Amino acid sequence: MVVTERPADDARKLLWQFAPMIYGPTLLYGIGQGAVLPLIPVIAADLGASVPVAALVASALVVGQLIGNLPAGWAVARVGERLTMMIAAGVSLVGVVAMALAPVLGVFAASVLLIGFSAAAFGLARHSFMTTRVPLSFRARSLSLLGGSYRLGVFVGPFIAAGLLALFGDPHAAIWFFGVCLLATGLLVTFGRDPETAFMADAAPAAPPPAMHTPADDTISEDTGEAVTGSIPTADRVGVFRTMWRHRTVLSRLGLAAASLSAVRSARQVVLPLWGVSLGLDAQTIALVVGVAGAIDFALFYASGQVMDRFGRLWAALPAMVLMGAGFLALAFTHDLDSAAMWFAMFGAVLGVGNGLSSGILLTLGADVAPPADPAPFLGSWRTLTDAGGALAPLLVSGIAAATSLSIATGAMGVIGLVGAYGFVRWVPRFVPRVR
Repeated sequence: MVVTERPADDARKLLWQFAPMIYGPTLLYGIGQGAVLPLIPVIAADLGASVPVAALVASALVVGQLIGNLPAGWAVARVGERLTMMIAAGVSLVGVVAMALAPVLGVFAASVLLIGFSAAAFGLARHSFMTTRVPLSFRARSLSLLGGSYRLGVFVGPFIAAGLLALFGDPHAAIWFFGVCLLATGLLVTFGRDPETAFMADAAPAAPPPAMHTPADDTISEDTGEAVTGSIPTADRVGVFRTMWRHRTVLSRLGLAAASLSAVRSARQVVLPLWGVSLGLDAQTIALVVGVAGAIDFALFYASGQVMDRFGRLWAALPAMVLMGAGFLALAFTHDLDSAAMWFAMFGAVLGVGNGLSSGILLTLGADVAPPADPAPFLGSWRTLTDAGGALAPLLVSGIAAATSLSIATGAMGVIGLVGAYGFVRWVPRFVPRVR
């Protein structure tokens, strides 16, 4: 299905005019979270956690975000993006103070979980805003910038944490820095100009015309059980779980393909350090390889949006999945070679390229197939699926590696990547509208 869209210069101008308000909260939150992430296991260990327990505490951030997506979708649909982000900033500040003052490991772990729960609201609020306000013709670039803002924050955050550690000698300084970032985010959202209001008043409608139909708009007739085309009215808002049921077709097909991409992305962060350790490389070399892969990843984030807007979503999704899937599969056969370290560095870069090309894809595809009238509940379900893929991948790598070997676990992630590539080829043309 092809959508012929009118020029949306007014919306584009407003997007850049409100860029600090749109991208600023995401960047600030990413910087603060990036500063704290590497130190969560360290602080957990200081509170008496063993290495496995410290890793479990660190994963509480992802688990909190996973379980927070559906409530965040409900909140954004009911009270709006701005108020949801204000509430999330306040709850996160409570979690940060509890983290910094936690006397025992249980309180610290619960605080990490609470911060992850609130992070879901930040991500979904901006995702919903972009879905409803940004025209389809440059949606991918806008969402790639949103994802790039968070990636920049996570990239810069650890360097700030290192400086704070050198200055104060206490990892809790990074937690308080996170609190300052959250306070700045809350103030920006509360007292800054509201882009949502401006777009509602002045911008061209981002949603497709009422006559346009995408497969995600099909709902199920309660009387006949058959699909009813375009039956979501503008003013009608349904609950999160009913939305999941209405759009179960796209979620169970394209949503699972998106979850596989999230899984492969997450596996990269686990496999590369473990692979370096299994080769006997020193920490500096491993950090260099991972850092170079991360730099390549960050450098390509906007290129992904350009490709998706100009040529279509599949032109970014397919190369990204094929590169990461084939990269994992090829890496799995290099462990015992004489030049294993060289192959490790090369395929680390390949995975970085694939991950960079995938920047913004999950956000964009979710926005493309969300119901235009009320996207937040659907996006809550979509983000729950994709976050679940990212959360399960490290567990899958760990379990397969423990039962067999790291090479087999790495190869398994490659297979998941190639299967996910087939899923995108199969379902993107069916569910995602194209702009002429």
